[in-house]
Amino acid sequence: MKKLVVLLATIVSIVPTGCVKPLSPQSAPTLKSFVYARGDKLMDENGAFRFISFNVPCLHYNEDNMPFVEMNPWRLPDEFEINDALESVRQMGGQVARIYTLSVRRPGEDPNIPRHIIGPGKFDDEAYKSLDMTLAVANRKGIRIIFPFIDNAGWWGGIEACATFRGKTREDFWTDPELFEDYKAIVNSVVNRTNSITGVKYRDDKAILAWETGNELICPPEWTVKAAAYIKSIDQNHLVMDGYHLTPVRDLSLQDKNIDIVTTHHYPVMFRIPISPAEMIEQIKGTAAMTRGKKAYFVGEFGFIPTKDVESLLDAVMAEKISGVLIWSLRFHDRDGGFYSHSEPYGGDIYKAYHWPGFTSGNAFDETNALSLMRRKAFEIRNIPVPAIEKPAAPVLLDIKDVAAVSWQGSAGASGYTVERAESQNGTWQIAGDNISDADFQYRPLFNDTGAEMGKSYYYRVTAENSAGKSGPSNSVGPVSVTCKTLVDEMQDFAIINNQAGVLSIESNEARKFKEDIHRLKGSAGSSIIYKVEPLIVSWKVYSFFPQAVFDFEFSVSADGQKFSPVKFSRKDYFTGKGDYSYYSPVLYAGTGNGDDAQYLKIEYGDEAQISRVEIKYGKHN
Repeated sequence: MKKLVVLLATIVSIVPTGCVKPLSPQSAPTLKSFVYARGDKLMDENGAFRFISFNVPCLHYNEDNMPFVEMNPWRLPDEFEINDALESVRQMGGQVARIYTLSVRRPGEDPNIPRHIIGPGKFDDEAYKSLDMTLAVANRKGIRIIFPFIDNAGWWGGIEACATFRGKTREDFWTDPELFEDYKAIVNSVVNRTNSITGVKYRDDKAILAWETGNELICPPEWTVKAAAYIKSIDQNHLVMDGYHLTPVRDLSLQDKNIDIVTTHHYPVMFRIPISPAEMIEQIKGTAAMTRGKKAYFVGEFGFIPTKDVESLLDAVMAEKISGVLIWSLRFHDRDGGFYSHSEPYGGDIYKAYHWPGFTSGNAFDETNALSLMRRKAFEIRNIPVPAIEKPAAPVLLDIKDVAAVSWQGSAGASGYTVERAESQNGTWQIAGDNISDADFQYRPLFNDTGAEMGKSYYYRVTAENSAGKSGPSNSVGPVSVTCKTLVDEMQDFAIINNQAGVLSIESNEARKFKEDIHRLKGSAGSSIIYKVEPLIVSWKVYSFFPQAVFDFEFSVSADGQKFSPVKFSRKDYFTGKGDYSYYSPVLYAGTGNGDDAQYLKIEYGDEAQISRVEIKYGKHN
């Protein structure tokens, strides 16, 4: 399952950040054996290899870099992010992570977008370095990686983009000899690559569980047989997995000597046909019966069902002695603070990517309980007692330019954070905010220190916490001068608004259309909101979205809240097209108080729009 739209882009290189020590060949321990198949069982050095874990599609290539002013969602992850993702998997008892496919340059897109495959036999080494880091960290964490080569769909390029390089169609991909040679070149570019971090060839890397011919490939079985034979011809160490995902699995795959693993994917809607959780479980049991004694089998993807049904499905996997199961999907901490977010278009406008260990922002899909269940079952399938939750590591505080915008690189497994301030680096630390979630708001600063005093300067530090206790403190950052304060309204409710008129509603639906923002204030022509600050307004920003044409808001200020005067404003659009999700247009408005006595800011809607954030700076200190 994969969805995203192509926007403008700039390449972001992988640079190790934060507290994660850069890897070297000496610091990356090697797993003891390759995973191998014995009959219908997967095996490793410890015997039968069984797992309950996660698809982590963006582990090596991120499609969700969506700050409001960012026009490029594609981003290569850095070491901190990859480490955070796999540490989260490890803490939840997972031994496996399935990534998504290689990305492919699509016709007409900005050539600066980082893609793995940029032409027939042409590959971007910078993009491949994210794969190097993924495997280096996987070795360190003891996590096995499932690697699908190419996608059936077009979200990351896929087979259609590969065919287009040659002026051919997606249907040609399965029969054209030239396109199969291109596929072989793709496989070879990965299998025979030497990891730039560890110095180990991929074909010799024990962190790779299996090569998957592709993701959800609706292809002739003969093509799969040919692809598997080629993969085996250049790599005898690793298992080969059929990328066909439908029920029932195909007889030819069960018979072919070069195919070691078959898989199925299960969702409440498949090809527009509703399927109940009970029917999903019956499909899985049926596949287990088909494959028993013939091939190793595991559930490669499932999701978008209630927690009680997740438990029933996991129990069925264990009862049927199936090798494993991977839920869709896990996203990880963002190096700029908070988490990457991903709404699921086929998730009924309810389900989103999971964030470990679960947060109130995921209450709609029972995130905390679902992840707790996944953790418990991940150890149960391995016949290991569930260990105690570990205390989180110290977070890394990022540079602070404004006390209203404090952010940090989060700690895997942390449920909350405490921000402290002091007037000197060695001074007495005082709590500025506690029990702060880094998952409440998407792509925003994490903390606004409303208690900071005008005219003073502060140092800051952060600690992480969960049910096991608190981490040590982060690095300290400062001094940060308080020249003004900031009212921030993230549109969770109407509490910060001083006055309102017209038809207004708090919206959280269809977050993908709004750069994943799940808190917005919807209004129509004639609706208005008023804010009050004390002392006076210095400047303001309004972050907004429009469904169609942009009808500017009207902005006015007042000293008494009665008589308002219009103010000039600037406007910047960040729209790059409606894309695959009918994206709304992001528009940022900005202005000043326009006088020495303005305490009130009035925002009037010109037509239907949604406001996602308001910032008002006030009380400038001279």
